[in-house]
Amino acid sequence: MTLSDAARVLALRCEPRVNELARRMARESFEQLPGYAGLPDDVKDLEIAATVRYGVRLFLRRVTEPDPGPGGLRLFRERAAQRAEEGVPLHLLLRTHALGAYVLWQLLRETAEPGEEGALIELVELLLRSHHSLVGAVAETYMDERSALEAERRERRRSLVRGFLDGTREPGRALLEQLGLDGPALVLAVALEPPADAGEDRDGPEPDGPQAGSEVTVRRRMRRIQTVLDQAFGAELLFLFDAGAGRAVVPRGCEPPGDLAERLRRACGAEVRIAAVPAATPEAVPEASRTAVEILRVARTCGLPPGPHVLDDVLLEFHLSRPGPSSHRIAALLDPVAGRPELLRTLRTHLAQHQDRRLTAALLGLHPNTVDNRLARLTELTGLDPSSPRGAALAIAALLLRDTAAGPDGAPAAG
Repeated sequence: MTLSDAARVLALRCEPRVNELARRMARESFEQLPGYAGLPDDVKDLEIAATVRYGVRLFLRRVTEPDPGPGGLRLFRERAAQRAEEGVPLHLLLRTHALGAYVLWQLLRETAEPGEEGALIELVELLLRSHHSLVGAVAETYMDERSALEAERRERRRSLVRGFLDGTREPGRALLEQLGLDGPALVLAVALEPPADAGEDRDGPEPDGPQAGSEVTVRRRMRRIQTVLDQAFGAELLFLFDAGAGRAVVPRGCEPPGDLAERLRRACGAEVRIAAVPAATPEAVPEASRTAVEILRVARTCGLPPGPHVLDDVLLEFHLSRPGPSSHRIAALLDPVAGRPELLRTLRTHLAQHQDRRLTAALLGLHPNTVDNRLARLTELTGLDPSSPRGAALAIAALLLRDTAAGPDGAPAAG
């Protein structure tokens, strides 16, 4: 924007009043803004006054230098980042800039003499154009800084929660106060159920964190789960999630609503498993967390339908899955069919359906005779007869123990 000589002359007459204007803004004009009076005196007298002086001089310089260069707004961006870090509300920051533009307009109007109306209009147009760019830069920097600070806060909290749930951080008083825990708690484990064909004819356990869709989809679903949990318990819970599985701590040990699993299913559009384990004290939370995760794994391995689970639902199977001196011998009973995933899947489904051959066949899309043939072949190779009580118990224990010993890729762990 090219200004007339008259506009430049008017602007130059304002320059000697810059310091006076800065003091007036910092100590009088801005005081009328809600929240401004509570700012520290040094912020008002040093930083804000200095910023006002810089801003007014930058505006006056634009009268003679239409393009002051890319660094012209740098100080405003730095101040916006500082105010964001200090927690000054964005509306207060933007109001100071808006009011500052108005006070500068008052100075131009007071300084203008009769006959300089045209020059005054030119300067006001330049002021409005400059203010538009300034507010955009300030708001953008402020929001970027707040986003970075919030991400940092979430990551610190996430690290604390992870260490607490995993038992790698001692639950000292400072940590418990920071996490808001001072008594009994309820620990929840939540997992998205994989699609129906996710584990088709595969050996090894279902993953603890099933990838039910793309990574973005899974993260969105887990955030919806967190929202539902917060709403269900009326508080922002300590929630930690990774790749389709999460853990949450509910302070005060509140019982979950009876329809919680259904709420979660509707919210994320996928089947959800949820296990709840009470912890009598904050120190008991890590063990309760491990138990809740194990309940989900055992329930999935045993073929229980998605939904809410408690320890009593899988009491025997949970016990059978605990490693002991004989664990490797029992798990090895299925070694002869390790390379026959169709036999293992048939066995899992058959046991989960209480040895109902027709229901097993329907779920696998097979003829009942094919189910009989597969089970007969499994018995021939392993010596396990899933139709007998002892054979069924051994088969369940073998499946659970193989899952327990499996590595992240589903293969048996070394040693």
